[in-house]
Amino acid sequence: MEKKRVLVIDNDESVCIFVKVKLEKTGNYSVLALQDGKNVIPRVHSFKPDIILLDLIMPTLGGIEVCDMLNNDPLGKAIPIIILSCLYKDIDRIKAFKVGVVDYIEKPVQIDEVIAGIEKALKSNKP
Repeated sequence: MEKKRVLVIDNDESVCIFVKVKLEKTGNYSVLALQDGKNVIPRVHSFKPDIILLDLIMPTLGGIEVCDMLNNDPLGKAIPIIILSCLYKDIDRIKAFKVGVVDYIEKPVQIDEVIAGIEKALKSNKP
C-alpha cells in the first residue's frame, strides 16, 4: 500500500513534530512539515500531498490566505485541507469552511482524531 502524503503547515514546531512523528509511526503516511505558508505552492508541486493539515494563525500568512493561494492553483485546489487551530469561535470555523476546508480540528490535537479526519477526507475526495 502506497503511503499517503501529508503536508503539515503550522508555525508551532512542537505541533509539526508531534503530528509528523505520530503519523509516520503508523506506517501509512509520509509527512512534510512547514512552519509557514510562504512557499506553499512550490512545495505542493514538488511534494504532491494527498492532504494538507493547516493552522489558521501564523505570523507571515494566515491559514485563510494559504487556502486562497491553494484555491487559485490548479493542483492546490484539488487537495483537501483540514484546519488544526486553537480558534474556537464559530466565526473562525465559518471562514474556514467558506474557503473550502473539509474539517476543523481544535488544538490541542488528539492524533486519533487527526487520523480519522484524514481518512474521512481522503475517502470522500476519491473520484
